[in-house]
Amino acid sequence: MSDQAPNESLFDDVVNLAKRRGFVFPSAEIYGGFRSTYDYGPLGVLMLRNVKNAWWRSMVQLRDDVVGLDAAILSPPAIWAASGHLETFTDPMVDCRNCKERLRADQIGDTCPNCGSSDLTEARDFQLMFKTHAGPIENEGSVAYLRPETAQGMFTNFMNVATTTRKKPPFGIAQVGKSFRNEITPGNFVFRTREFEQMEMEYFVPPAEAPKWFDYWVEQRYGWYREYGIPEELIKLRPHDEDELSHYSAGTTDIEFLFPWGWGELEGVANRTDYDLKAHAAASGERLEFFDQAANERYVPYVIEPAAGATRAMMAFLLAAYDTDEIGGEKRDVLRLDWRLAPNQVAVLPLSKKEELEPTAREVLGLLQPHFQCDYDVTQSIGKRYRRQDEVGTPWCVTVDFDTLEDRAVTVRDRDTTEQVRVPIESLVAEIISRTAKA
Repeated sequence: MSDQAPNESLFDDVVNLAKRRGFVFPSAEIYGGFRSTYDYGPLGVLMLRNVKNAWWRSMVQLRDDVVGLDAAILSPPAIWAASGHLETFTDPMVDCRNCKERLRADQIGDTCPNCGSSDLTEARDFQLMFKTHAGPIENEGSVAYLRPETAQGMFTNFMNVATTTRKKPPFGIAQVGKSFRNEITPGNFVFRTREFEQMEMEYFVPPAEAPKWFDYWVEQRYGWYREYGIPEELIKLRPHDEDELSHYSAGTTDIEFLFPWGWGELEGVANRTDYDLKAHAAASGERLEFFDQAANERYVPYVIEPAAGATRAMMAFLLAAYDTDEIGGEKRDVLRLDWRLAPNQVAVLPLSKKEELEPTAREVLGLLQPHFQCDYDVTQSIGKRYRRQDEVGTPWCVTVDFDTLEDRAVTVRDRDTTEQVRVPIESLVAEIISRTAKA
């Protein structure tokens, strides 16, 4: 376990960079903002997509025992009654009568942290699900909920998926999608928000094999973060104590990241037993079980669930990648992102705005774009453009200069080493591809 202390100043550095360079903007900012909601800008939307694609590649594309699903966001009350959310998905809440702030009762003492007043209401349960109505008439028969997690859609579709894919345990169903929780105290930038994106997988296994698969998925998920650039000293495993396990869990381990405010959950891996399938079977009257023909045995599978937040993972990768060094006596801010997560993999930079360079620069851009996400930048000096690309994590810059018009070669600059080499245009794509293999 790491004993490294949190880097408290890192939070402001990365949040400022995120807005200044177009990763994340406060939502509805021109109207004063809307608390705890964020819009992902031109670079943020690219990086978030890369995080989700990396997860999907690992969990689905490179496996033959996991398939995908995209379940509905709106769902009827029956699902959430069966899952226990209508009854138990609440937080204890108090209101400060002095400043009118609403607060989590289990996260404060006897005084309001906002104004210091001790004039607080009695604690009462606060439902965390967003309730709405489907159809033109708002009555109890039209009640619907925005899902607070993606998991239940995978449980209710268990038989549909098993039948159509002819999969048998152990197999998984994976999903990436939006979830909504009416958090009382959201905060820490995109770490805790009311609207967020999850990357979850439900892995259905024979009950006797659940402990083995639980250990397997803890190891797999920890290794995924390490593979994509989270250093060992910033990540750890924390098994849950018995008294903090969810009611459905026979064992849960969190993968935690050392955020600037301390250790926090990055992903949870849980052994959900057969709780969910049995609950939905009882409520719906449908069989949600597997018949093992070889053993002539019918059983309800246990479920191992790795559940991660896409936006939270993106933030962790940004925090882990942020670095400063010195180039030519000047301080440089740089995001040392894995090339697969970087918003742009290559930036094409004409040395100047002079018209004679543009046709060749556009030719180079056209060669690279089918293979990589690219930026094209002609503003400011070449040195400032290099610094700008370093700051947003672009691994390679390709400079088209006046010599290019004569020798048909360009300069490729590496983000991390700042090394520059001359490469013929006809070999450029192969050169960048070879660099990705070594990175």
